[in-house]
Amino acid sequence: MKKTRIIVVDDSALVRSLLTEIINRQPDMECIGAANDPLIAREMIRDLNPDVITLDVEMPKMDGIDFLGRLMRLRPMPVVMISTLTQRGAEVTMKALELGAIDFVAKPRIGLAEGIQELSDQIVEKIRIAASAHVRRLPSVSVGSGVPSTEVATATAPKPAIKLLGAISTEKLICIGASTGGTEAIKEVLTKLPADSPAVVITQHMPPGFTTSFASRLNSLCQIKVSEAVHGERILPGHAYIAPGGKHFRVDRSGANYIAIVEDGDPVNRHKPSVEVLFRSCAQVVGRNAFGVMLTGMGNDGAKAMREMKDAGSFNIVQDEASCVVFGMPREAIAHGAADEVLPLTSIASTLIAKLSSVAADRYRV
Repeated sequence: MKKTRIIVVDDSALVRSLLTEIINRQPDMECIGAANDPLIAREMIRDLNPDVITLDVEMPKMDGIDFLGRLMRLRPMPVVMISTLTQRGAEVTMKALELGAIDFVAKPRIGLAEGIQELSDQIVEKIRIAASAHVRRLPSVSVGSGVPSTEVATATAPKPAIKLLGAISTEKLICIGASTGGTEAIKEVLTKLPADSPAVVITQHMPPGFTTSFASRLNSLCQIKVSEAVHGERILPGHAYIAPGGKHFRVDRSGANYIAIVEDGDPVNRHKPSVEVLFRSCAQVVGRNAFGVMLTGMGNDGAKAMREMKDAGSFNIVQDEASCVVFGMPREAIAHGAADEVLPLTSIASTLIAKLSSVAADRYRV
């Protein structure tokens, strides 16, 4: 068996030791080096050519984010971030995902040794996913590059073919599911939706403490308003609602209105929030007024429920393999016969707008 070769980069000797031990316990992995700062890591990467690196955020000599940005421009490779579960840690993690990190693990602030051991299964799973992920170089323009967010949104958002989306947006609902690689994929779709878009409901696999920063970052980029879903709130056109980390999110009705249901519960398909929960509710409550979108992610969460959406009359789009970081969830949706169209990520928003415009044109005979 060819083992996945990993370099651990962390300024804590304890964390380096724990991660090395966890990795070396796996029959398909080996830790080939551990560095306490990015400058040492740079030499190790050059000399040892690892398959994956784990990278701490806050380190001496060079910030982990600065190092990641340089790495993804000069020598793109799979990176799993090791983040601290704090507000700043969450904000920095969102930036790391934007720069090209495949995924992250949130390490506890207290009980570090015990906490990392408890996270060992999650750590090795994310390393395995990263090893098989599609890694891309940094885009030429990214958030934080000096381009104001409003300009990014204006530049990337196409105009609808007709100006009647608002007339149908109260009844239509766009339902998005994603996992690994999904934060940037969701951004690509949402930044291209016009202000009068139908409401968007989103489940992205993410732990507690990180979805607030994720929603805030998207809200600064989009023409629609983006926020975490709040239990019992009305789902409004021109808004996107993200499942809070560690909670399930589904859609219900109150009279003529869609409302958000945010609740605890057991994991579904090993996930909480689960795409399956959201998509099943859309099949049952929204039916033919739903537009389903399955984006990049590992596993099969949401595939069966997306087929239920299609059977209920929804129009479903699945991201294609070439543009996915990980093709697992889209592949499963296709295998279940849930896809009406399989598209590159950059074509999904324009296809949604065209489809909605066509519905509006038929409705009002434009």
